[in-house]
Amino acid sequence: MPTSPAIPVILDVDTGVDDALAILFAVAHPGLDVLGISCVAGNASLERVVENTLRILDVAGAPDIPVAAGARRPLLEPARSASHVHGEGGLGTLRLPPSDRRARDVSSIELMRTLIEASPHPVTLVALAPQTNLALLLRQYPDLTSNIERIVFMGGSASVGNATAVAEFNVWHDPEAAAIVLDSGIPTFMYGLDVFNQVGIAEPAASALATGSSELGRVVGSLLTNRIVLGADRTSEYSGLIGDAGAVCALVDPGALRTEMRPVRIQLSGYGRGQTLVDLRRHPGEDIVHGLAEEWETVEVALDVDAPRYARLFLATLGLG
Repeated sequence: MPTSPAIPVILDVDTGVDDALAILFAVAHPGLDVLGISCVAGNASLERVVENTLRILDVAGAPDIPVAAGARRPLLEPARSASHVHGEGGLGTLRLPPSDRRARDVSSIELMRTLIEASPHPVTLVALAPQTNLALLLRQYPDLTSNIERIVFMGGSASVGNATAVAEFNVWHDPEAAAIVLDSGIPTFMYGLDVFNQVGIAEPAASALATGSSELGRVVGSLLTNRIVLGADRTSEYSGLIGDAGAVCALVDPGALRTEMRPVRIQLSGYGRGQTLVDLRRHPGEDIVHGLAEEWETVEVALDVDAPRYARLFLATLGLG
């Protein structure tokens, strides 16, 4: 029986703890062809994101996948890191040796343009970070949309936030960029906090990996057991979330998700700035009945997930399950 061709993807990352897990998974899965990796400031500074990405590719034993640096800051706001989540170096307590790999001497926008234009098949853009690079790409080269299959982004929420009470970090970090991407007309898939916060590896399994004989396992275990700093003398409870890696799992096993096509818009002002408003109503409201509703983009939104299935997929793909 013939197998389906690998999905050509470009990853857009701000490599912290969960981006690293996503890169490891994407490189290892035979159903994905990672054409290149675009880096943006977010979880850490742009320079640190690039270096972390190169070092994680070494851990993955990846081929010469091109990596390039992109935006240092959001379109409007100053750069803001998430060092309390990912540590000052971006990878928690994990320390990896410097890489001999080098980032390409072009911007990530130009790298993505070249890769998309050269691909014989439409490319899926996988945004695991603030979407500044994607917004710049689509504004500068709008004709590229004809060879983009869809955009899968880890971001947003149909319920609570994490950066604020209502806004998820990646969208909150650059809401204007997220709004531009949603408005591009490209089919879009949202893997938000509703599913992000469900998929994790049990603590005994992660601890066993962190202290085991496999180098890859020790790296994965260290990333999974990273704790969020809540204050001067407090850290979070263990979660073991695979985080962004779940959005990459969605590419190869969409059947584990419950999704719905829903109207979505990005809030750009007030306390709700950065919130992804997801209209989950089953019947038209007064705004629609009376013609007061603004135009919203239609997005495929992941609302629930078979979390154990993705956890097994993640470990099995890395040869750790």
